[in-house]
Amino acid sequence: MTTSLDQLKQTGTVVVSDSGDFESIDVYKPQDATTNPSLILAAANKPGYARLIDNAVKYGKEKGSNLEEQTNAAMDRLLVEFGKEILQIIPGRVSTEVDARLSFDKEATKAKAKELIALYDSVGIKKERVLIKIASTWEGIQAARELERDDGIHCNLTLLFGFAQAVACAEAGVTLISPFVGRILDWYKKNQPGKNYEGDEDPGVQSVKRIFNYYKQHHYKTIVMGASFRNIGEIKALAGVDFLTISPSLLEELKKSTDPVPKKLDSQKALQADPIPKVSFINNEPEFRWALLQDQMAFDKLHEGIKKFAEDGETLKELVRKKLQA
Repeated sequence: MTTSLDQLKQTGTVVVSDSGDFESIDVYKPQDATTNPSLILAAANKPGYARLIDNAVKYGKEKGSNLEEQTNAAMDRLLVEFGKEILQIIPGRVSTEVDARLSFDKEATKAKAKELIALYDSVGIKKERVLIKIASTWEGIQAARELERDDGIHCNLTLLFGFAQAVACAEAGVTLISPFVGRILDWYKKNQPGKNYEGDEDPGVQSVKRIFNYYKQHHYKTIVMGASFRNIGEIKALAGVDFLTISPSLLEELKKSTDPVPKKLDSQKALQADPIPKVSFINNEPEFRWALLQDQMAFDKLHEGIKKFAEDGETLKELVRKKLQA
C-alpha cells in the first residue's frame, strides 16, 4: 500500500527534511532540506561529521589573524560544509541560517547573508540552491526584502508565529516563510491548558491555514512552509500546503504508516473561503511592532526562539573554538 509519506507528497505538498543529519535525509527523498544552529549542533557532535569540522577549522586558520576571527570564519564554513553535503543528496535547496544574534541588525544580517552566499559560491554552489534563513523580526524582514530585491538572494523567514509577521514577509517579497506549528501549540498548552488542541483544533495548524488562505486570496507568491511539528496529526491537517519541513522521526512515522492523508489545503478552495481583509505594514515599523506586541504568543515565541538559536550557536562556536586551539 501507499505510505502516508507518499500520499502527503501526492497532495501537492513539497516535503522538506528538517535535519542537519544528512545521513538520515536520503532515506525519505525530500526535495529540500532546512537546518538551524540547534540541528547542526546535534549533528556536529557525531563522529561521522568530524571531517566537516576539520575542513572548517582548516579554513578558519587560513582566514583569521586571531582566534576570534578564525572562529567566526570556521563557523560560517561549517554551515556551508553541511549545506554542501546536503545538496549532494537532495535535488532542491538547502536553508542556512544567519547568526541569531544579528536578528535585530538589518545591515549585519545582509552582510552575513552575502558572506554565506559567497562561501557557497567558492565551493561550487550557486545561490539559486540556497535559502538564507533569517528570523522574522522587523529588521530581519527588511534585510530579506533588500537581499531578494537587490541581490537575488532567496530568503527563508523563520521563527514566524504571528499573522503580522506573515503579512510583512509577503509584502517584502521573500521567497519562503516558516510558520512554527508545534511551538505555537506548546505556548497554548502552557498558557491555556485543558483544551483539545488536536488536528484542526491545533492553534498552530489554524495559524498556517489562515496565512495560506490570506496569501492565496491576495495573490502573494511567497511559499508557506509549515515547520516545527509535534505529531503527524499536525502534518496531516496541513496536507496540501505549499511546503512542510519535517524532522526525521516524524518522516519515519509517516513512512511506516499507510493511513490516508487527504488533501486539506487547496489554492482554489482558499479563494472561495471567507475573505480575509488585506493588511499592510509597508514602511510602517510602529504598526508592525504594535501588532506583534498585541499577539502575546508570537511575541513570546519569537524572542524565546532567537535566544535558543543564539545559545546553540554559541555552544557550536565553542566547539569550533576548542578545535582551533587544539
